[in-house]
Amino acid sequence: MRMGTGFFRKIASVAAAGFLGLFIMASAAQAKVAVRIDISSQTMSVSVNGWPYATWRVSTARRGYWTPRGSYRPFMLKRMHYSSKYDNSPMPHSIFFKGGYAIHGTGYVRSLGRPASHGCIRLAPGNAARLFSLVQRYGKGSTRIVITN
Repeated sequence: MRMGTGFFRKIASVAAAGFLGLFIMASAAQAKVAVRIDISSQTMSVSVNGWPYATWRVSTARRGYWTPRGSYRPFMLKRMHYSSKYDNSPMPHSIFFKGGYAIHGTGYVRSLGRPASHGCIRLAPGNAARLFSLVQRYGKGSTRIVITN
């Protein structure tokens, strides 16, 4: 049986397609969402797979309250949550990262950029929805939330 160059080209093409598929699957599996909250500047920076995605103004804990510092993975996502602790306040697109602490949307957008919350991290509603969608897409296990002074 004689095998011409066309045969080897087809084999090489099939192998390349297979490797490309494995590369794409590996990239998706390693996808990472990094959320960094800087309390001193009241900002959140988000990157996906190491690439900058967005920087948004936030509100963290006002005087007399505390926003935890550290590195966390989200443990629960709720499209709409109502605070049992604070008058049933709506917390749209909640991403819980430690106990009752969450990143969530707020109606108090005029307060963004300065401390105003009871400890949660507040975002503009559209930005909270975008972040929620990213965490849903890439997964809680592929998301890291880092909060610093």
